[in-house]
Amino acid sequence: MPLLFSYGTLRDPAVQRASFGRELSGREDDLPGYRLELLEISDPHVLDLSGLAEHPIVVETGDARDTVAGVVFEVTDGELVSADEYEVDDYERVLARLGSGAEAWVYVKVT
Repeated sequence: MPLLFSYGTLRDPAVQRASFGRELSGREDDLPGYRLELLEISDPHVLDLSGLAEHPIVVETGDARDTVAGVVFEVTDGELVSADEYEVDDYERVLARLGSGAEAWVYVKVT
């Protein structure tokens, strides 16, 4: 099963139920070489689901001292598609190596 690393609203059980039809269980991990920023959200659907006008977004720095804490989930291919539909156009999904050594999909700032 694919792995999905979340550092933001995809960790919220309400967002998970609305996006995937279930709550996900995961384990803590981190994403080295990235830092957190905030992104203003204007998409009404995403605003309604998360209840937040600003969402975290990660930016690659290439510096291993920069790290972002989060949770890694096992998801289905269909759930990855649902996550793609939830995320706004400012995010792109990329495969990244986590601190644990696992490779997971993560949504990063579009460059």
